Amino acid sequence: MESKEASRTARTVAGHRAAHQIADNAFVFKDPYARAILDDKALAEADARALNSSERMFRLFIAARSRFADDCLAAEVERGVRQVVVLGAGLDTLGLRNPYRDLGVTVFEVDHPATQAWKRERLSAAGLAADMTFVPVDFEREDLSERLATQGFRHDEPALYIWLGVVPYLERETVFSLLRFVASGTGTGIVFDYSEPLDNYPPERRARAEAIRAKAAATGEPWITLLDPAELPAELTAMGFQHIEDLGPAGTAARYFGAAPHSGKGEAGPHILFARQTPPA
Repeated sequence: MESKEASRTARTVAGHRAAHQIADNAFVFKDPYARAILDDKALAEADARALNSSERMFRLFIAARSRFADDCLAAEVERGVRQVVVLGAGLDTLGLRNPYRDLGVTVFEVDHPATQAWKRERLSAAGLAADMTFVPVDFEREDLSERLATQGFRHDEPALYIWLGVVPYLERETVFSLLRFVASGTGTGIVFDYSEPLDNYPPERRARAEAIRAKAAATGEPWITLLDPAELPAELTAMGFQHIEDLGPAGTAARYFGAAPHSGKGEAGPHILFARQTPPA
C-alpha cells in the first residue's frame, strides 16, 4: 500500500460487506452501517460486482469472518473482556455497532494513518458518530504497544484483538511479532484469518488460488505471508495461547452457510482462527 493512499483491499472488503446486506439478505452477518459508510459510487460498484456469481463465495467468506469475530466478542465480553482492538480496521463498523457500550466495552481501531484518515472522512461525510478510539500505526515501522498505551489501552487487562484481512499482506516476522505481543498480555485473545500455502491446494484448485494471488499483487498489495494449518497450532501454543479454534473452508460452511459438516481434510482455503490464553484463576 502506498503511504499516502488508503488501502484498495479495505475498499473492496467494505464493498463486499455492503453488498452482502442486499445480495444475500445479510443471512450471515447483519450490519446496519455497512452501506451507510460507503459513498454512492462505491455502493454502485459493489452492487454491480455482486451480480457476478464468481464473487459470491468470497463475499460470503468476508461476511462469515465478521460474524465469527462478533461471536467470539460476545463470548469474551461474557468472560469480562472490556477492551477490543481492531487491527487493520479499514471500514470495519464495530465501533459504530458496539452492542456492549453500556457495559463499558471500548473499541480501539488500529490502522495505517492513510487508511484511517480516509475512514474519518467517510464517517464525517456520512454523518456517523465515531464512538471508538483511533490509533494510527504503520505495522511495519512503529511499535504497536507504545501507540496503544498512548491512547489509554491497558496491556495488563483482558482484551480481544480482531485482525481480519491483514495477515497475508505483512512479513512473516511482523505477523508473529504481533501474535507474541498479544500473547504477552493478561487474559488476551485474538481473532484473525489467514490463507494457506498454494502447495496445500489440490491441482484442480491451485490455478484459481494462484490467479487470486496474482491479482492481489497486480493491485500493489501482494500476498507475502501464508500459514500452514498443520503447523500453526503448535506455533501459537508455544507463544502461550492455550485455546485455539480454527475454522477452515468446511468448518466455516457448516457453521454459517448451512452445509453438511464433514472432516474437510485436504480442503485448502481461507481460515478463520480464534486463540486465547487460559484466563487467570
